[in-house]
Amino acid sequence: MQVLHHPRVAWDMARLIVASVPDDELFDWLRTELGALLGPDHAGSLQDTRQRLQPWARTTPDAAAVEAGRWRVRLEDLLRTRPEIAEPLRSLSVIASGLHRHRIG
Repeated sequence: MQVLHHPRVAWDMARLIVASVPDDELFDWLRTELGALLGPDHAGSLQDTRQRLQPWARTTPDAAAVEAGRWRVRLEDLLRTRPEIAEPLRSLSVIASGLHRHRIG
């Protein structure tokens, strides 16, 4: 059995969320999947993230880092109360990171 480090799972997903913002298709897919796993409130929060970081061309690295930090904290808190979602969240982050790498070349 693999032991999951919850802060790492949260950080990996948080970075993926921010990285997917400029890719409409990937972001919409990730929002749908996270909404199904975490609930509709989180899907709405993802849309807020997109609005804060759009237009992507003018987003600074600092703004992206702050947004990733917000998601990391949110996901870590969620994993403390719902540890059973750690594996599905990790699996989703593995799939999403593969899609992201494939799409950016």
